[in-house]
Amino acid sequence: VNEQGKVVDVSGGVDSENRNVIVHPKHGKINQQWDVVYVDEWKGEPKKGEFNERFGLYVERDFYVVSELPQHRYLDLINNRNMVIKIPNGRKTQVWYFHQQSLTIRTRLNNQSWDIKSAGKTNNMQIWSTNSGWFQVF
Repeated sequence: VNEQGKVVDVSGGVDSENRNVIVHPKHGKINQQWDVVYVDEWKGEPKKGEFNERFGLYVERDFYVVSELPQHRYLDLINNRNMVIKIPNGRKTQVWYFHQQSLTIRTRLNNQSWDIKSAGKTNNMQIWSTNSGWFQVF
């Protein structure tokens, strides 16, 4: 915090590539929070099979997403795009993995990522080509 109460801030709180960094009065939201990582302590990005502590997932390790509703149905796809819950069926549409480079969850069906339909303008979930936009879900 400088003497005028301003801090380093990501403009508009939007997490996108090449977004401007500004100074702004302190409000304490996440776009004003930063970690300092010393170069000699940086372990590098986790590799396949290693645990990503920040996201709580293993890199490229297959998993199912299971509902806590009474029937414990699995997250699945219909029409190879829209997300639903279904009984376990052994299909790739129910197998997911964490992709370290894009920081997204992808399907083993076609390696597309979780996404909010209509570029985040609805509440419907789907899979879509990975673009790491703000509407990608993690």
